Amino acid sequence: MAEIKGFKGSRFSEKAGAIEELTCPPYDIISEEQRLAFIEKNSSNIIRLELPKGENPYEEAGLVLQKWIDDGILIEEAAESIYIYEEEFVARGQRSSIKGFICRVKLVEFSKGVVLPHEETLSKAKEDRFNLMKATHSNFSQIYSLYMDDGGKTRPKIDTLSAGKPDIEMTDEGGVIHRLWIVSDEEAIAAVAKDFEARKLFIADGHHRYETGVNYSKYCKENGISKEGDNSDYIMMMLVEMENEGLVVFPTHRLIRNLEGFDKDAVISKSKEYFTVTEHTGADGIEPALDELYAQNKKAFAMYCKGGKWNLFVLNDIKSMEEALPDCSDALRGLDVSVLHSLVLDRVLGIDKANMASQINLTYTRVFEEAISKVDSGEFQCSFILNPTRVEEIRDVAAAGEKMPQKSTYFYPKLITGLVINKF
Repeated sequence: MAEIKGFKGSRFSEKAGAIEELTCPPYDIISEEQRLAFIEKNSSNIIRLELPKGENPYEEAGLVLQKWIDDGILIEEAAESIYIYEEEFVARGQRSSIKGFICRVKLVEFSKGVVLPHEETLSKAKEDRFNLMKATHSNFSQIYSLYMDDGGKTRPKIDTLSAGKPDIEMTDEGGVIHRLWIVSDEEAIAAVAKDFEARKLFIADGHHRYETGVNYSKYCKENGISKEGDNSDYIMMMLVEMENEGLVVFPTHRLIRNLEGFDKDAVISKSKEYFTVTEHTGADGIEPALDELYAQNKKAFAMYCKGGKWNLFVLNDIKSMEEALPDCSDALRGLDVSVLHSLVLDRVLGIDKANMASQINLTYTRVFEEAISKVDSGEFQCSFILNPTRVEEIRDVAAAGEKMPQKSTYFYPKLITGLVINKF
């Protein structure tokens, strides 16, 4: 099944500066103001490679990468290695940690059923990442994937290999502690790789980058750049056990804008065909109410419509989803986000899949306060507040060969970019 192996990662040298000044969050959550601030702090920040700007951004990234290699800013590992990576963080008022390892994974089409996606992707993002990969022949950020370890074979190996002092430890601006252990022992790497011979991998974050990797691998073969089995057939991944207690998934809320003829009362009236809808006042009551229903495994979400007024929607009967999505699995039909999209956004508000994909009337935020304030300011007409998707729901949808709507999950914390680079 999944083929994994070590690699000679490229890492920042001491010449580059402090590691805290060289790393950055994922490119797709960084504003232009933040990007410039990273570069101002240290001109060797990885953001110059991961999110290049300018007239010829991709070409510039390739030139910068080569200069950093020539100048000793980036150095290649002496031996093929895996990189055990731990994040320690606070989420929902509790301190947690999550540990996995970074390695190379053989790229295979999703249709092979070895690496499984769970969300739809956008073509524009894939084009951007493909152009960057062609110009740099590298990937700078790990794809985040999960695996099932029913026998509990891999975690003890990883814990043993990371029992000592980490090779790298840093705290980012958000207070997340990042630790990295470099493991170059051939036998240890082979033992971990063997564990994955019968396993599938479930992408948690990085669908665009994985699909880009598959396309890049094809491009290299078609243009005589590489042959079967070369490094371009592999992508850098962070692998985490699905049963890991530190896994945290936040919800991504929906905001509605510029919808012609929007009428809150009409939305509620039409929705009562499928939901029990109750009216409430005080936005601070939304999350506690949803938490309670989440614990009861109820399909529910809230609609916020300015001035502290909100409505709680609780699905009356899952059979409504069987009729709405007749060709889908129970796993996909049972998601809160599927219920919202199918029965309210599509049927009641008339926001179809094409509209959602183009974000004409729909946008997203994971920040609850933003979902409230942007409605109160009049920028948006209403917002829908969701509970998080459960990890087992992600697994079941992916295993059924299906994909959730875009922005169904937000794994926290995000993996930091810049600890190690995979050069093809």
